[in-house]
Order: sequence, then C-alpha cells, then structure tokens
Amino acid sequence: MERWSRADPQLREVVWFSLRCRALALLLQAVFNLLIPDHAADAFSPPRLGPRGPWDTLVERLLGGLGRWDAEHFLFIAEHGYLLEHNCAFLPLFPLGLRLLAGLLPWPVQLQPRSRLLLAATLLNALLSTLAAAALLALGRAVLRRPRLAFVAALLFSVSPAGVFLAAAYSESAFALLAFGAMWQLEKGHSWLSGLLFALASAARANGLINAGFVLYSHGKRFALQLQGELAFPVLWKRALSLASSAALLCAAIFLPFAVFQYYAYMRFCEPGTGLGQTIPKPLLQLARDKGYRVAGVAGAKPPWCSQRFPLVYSYIQDTYWNVGFLRYFELRQIPNFLLALPVTLLGSWAAWTYVSTNPRHCLTLGLERSKSEERGKARDGFCGPAVFVYVVHSTALLAFGFCCMHVQVLTRFLGSSSPILYWFPAHLLQEHEPLLWSTGTDKPASGKSLLGKSPSSCGKGTSDNPVVRLLLNWQSITPLSKSILGFFLGYWLLGLILHCNFLPWT
Repeated sequence: MERWSRADPQLREVVWFSLRCRALALLLQAVFNLLIPDHAADAFSPPRLGPRGPWDTLVERLLGGLGRWDAEHFLFIAEHGYLLEHNCAFLPLFPLGLRLLAGLLPWPVQLQPRSRLLLAATLLNALLSTLAAAALLALGRAVLRRPRLAFVAALLFSVSPAGVFLAAAYSESAFALLAFGAMWQLEKGHSWLSGLLFALASAARANGLINAGFVLYSHGKRFALQLQGELAFPVLWKRALSLASSAALLCAAIFLPFAVFQYYAYMRFCEPGTGLGQTIPKPLLQLARDKGYRVAGVAGAKPPWCSQRFPLVYSYIQDTYWNVGFLRYFELRQIPNFLLALPVTLLGSWAAWTYVSTNPRHCLTLGLERSKSEERGKARDGFCGPAVFVYVVHSTALLAFGFCCMHVQVLTRFLGSSSPILYWFPAHLLQEHEPLLWSTGTDKPASGKSLLGKSPSSCGKGTSDNPVVRLLLNWQSITPLSKSILGFFLGYWLLGLILHCNFLPWT
C-alpha cells in the first residue's frame, strides 16, 4: 500500500476520497430515510414476500433509501427474473451481478432475498463507483495530458450531481466503470479490450450502443491520417479493408448483448409454450392484475410489439409505459422537471460552445485533419485539445437526445454516468479561473498567472493535496464561478439523497 501511494498519490487520493464520499452518502441516506416519511409515489413497488425478521427490518431501515424508484426493478429482477414485461426496460448485467454477489457472500444472519440483494447492491456500487473514479482519472490523463486537470475531474466524480444513483441499486456505477474503462483502453490502442468493455456496457444500459461511435471514429481517424501519408495504393487498400473489418466486428460485439436480450424477451413473452417453469406467487399475480402488467408465461393475447417487423421490447416499453418519445415531454406541467435539468443542460452546452469556438477548423474537419501543431508534436493539451473532440460530440449528442426524447429530468444522471465531459469541463473552469488551484506543476492555467501552491490544510506533513477539499475549506475566498460549480455538484448530491431516498421526485 505504501509503495502504491508513493507511486501514484493522485490515484490514492481519488480512491480514498471516493470511498469517504460513498460512506457519507450511506450515512446521510439512512438518516434522511429515518427522519422523512416516504412519499406515496405512483411507482413500481412489488409486495414483500415472506415473513421479515428483525435483521430484515434493520437492513430496510439503514439501506432502504437505496431501493427506491428504478432500484425496485433491479432488485425485483435479481430476485425473480424478468417476470413482468416492463422489467425488460432494464438490461440484465447489473441484476445478474447482484444475484451472483448475493449468492456468494457469506451471511452470518438469516435474511430475506431482498435484504441480501440490497446489501449486495450497496457493497457492489461502492466498489464500482470507486473504480469508475480511478478509470476516469486514467482516461483524463490519456486524453487531456494534464495530470492535475484529470485529478480534479476524478475528484468531482466522487461528488457527482448524479451521486445518489451511483450509490443506489442502479446500474449507473457499473456503466460508468465499463464506459470510462473502455474509452481509456481505446485511447491506449487496445481496440479489442475496449470493444469487450463497451459490449459489457451495452449489457448494462441501452445508451451503451451509442459508444460504438467511439470505435467508428477511432478507426475512421486512423484511416484518414493514413490517407494524408505517403502510402502506396495497394498498402492503403489493405489497411482500409483491415480497419473496416475490425470496426464492423467491434460494433457487432457492442450491439450483440442488446440484440440477444431482445431475442430473450421475445421468446419469453411472445412464443407460446415458453413458460417459466416456476410457480408465480399469488401476491405478484394480483399486483399484475391490479396494475395491468403483462406476466411472462401466462396465457393471453400476444403483446403488440411481438408482431412488429423488428420486435424490440425496449422501445415498446419506453413508449407505452413511460410515454417516452420525441418532444412528448414539452408540456407546461413539466416546467419543474426542465428546471431540474437546466444546470446540466447549460453546463453541457457551455462545454460544447467553448470547444467549438476554440477549435473551429478542427471541428469543421471532424478532427480528421492533422494540424501543423500536431505534426510538430506541439498540439494543444487540456480540455480544448484535439483528443477531446469526440468526447464533446458524444456529450452533445446525449444532451440533445435526452433533452428532446427523454424524461428531461434524467439528464443529470444520464450524462453523469456516461460522459467524462461533465467532469472535465468543470475541472477546466476551476483550473483556469480559480487562483487557489494554480500550482507550479505541468497544469499551468492559460492565463499564466502566478501560483499559490498547496492547501494550508496539508501543512507540509505528507497529507495528499485534494483540490476539491481545499476549495470547500476556503469557501469564502473562492470565486463566484467556483461556488456555482461546487454548489451545483454538492447541492444535487445532497438533494438527491434527501429526495430520491424517500420516493420524492428527483432526476
């Protein structure tokens, strides 16, 4: 441990800061869950089967806040499988992980399956979110080429405005780890390992399919740069064929888990004679009758999506159960939800505008033309560097799609678990405009102003310098921009724990 900390103190600080933030989140959600009565929300809430012992009651009191809203679906799937049609909107990787971990962990006391799964989700997401912060640090170093900037971004991830979803029984932590890890491996040139991680990400969340764009862009850029070289036509043709076949195979691998799951759902709900081979508890059947849920293996009319040319249960559920579609959320009564999404919308739009206005030619050529500075090995680094282009495009595409086609309030967690831009751009703003973060290292601000060095709290006794903690300890003296950024991150982090954990509307 000592050798690791000496070798990479930034990584050590990111890991320990992430673990401390997760521990604080667990403590606060337990307190808020005890003090604030649960809201009677019209959400999926399956009946608890079997008698609950005192240990089950204790687990529910301490960790029940992590099992609200969509977490009910993940816990239900992990316990019962894909019993109800609308459960198929939640992809299987995370529930499978929960079920496996809950079955492997030794339990010293008797617990109901749901309690074991809730404990497993708490432990698993604490680990996955910490690893995701470490993966974001590695990715930032590779892309930004400013270790200090990557460090600040990884610390911000630990207090993400989507923090409650990284702690609760949601798939966000797993997806963030897989997505950031895949991006990092792609930056290192490990295409096949990257493709594997991207494929696993698409088995965790449907928006993982969009990550195929990173593979296509990476291969397309390599070919475009080769075209600008002096290669003979036969050699160029062979390389083009090799890159095209590699990209096609990797994209097929990324789409495969989603396609296989759609086929599984079709066989489960559309084909006669594919019963569950299990007895469905009567309380669950009664819930299905009361709510109009379609149950797998129960005789009845085929769902409408089974007769479509491409029977996709995912898009059918989004349309039918949650009314998700283009501009469907643009109603006066949804103004509060648009206000909830306003900070992340402004931040994402500002990031895109900053990058495009700084690099207009690079953006017009889609980053496929090697600039003179790159040829001389003096390309710009930091947030406005050429390598960030594809991540800005990815973030902007997610933002535009989410704003126009989804329940807009989920934009915060949608971007918070998918795009490094949500952390790189605020880190860039802090590093450029906050005097307390100017240091003598390699990450000098573009303004070239003088530097202040480490936080007084470190006292020169070997304590790792944590820029986020330093800013919080010096709140009165930091700039209004820094207060706005940290206020957004910490405010949403705290509000999420208060509201989400009590079934109150949140992002």
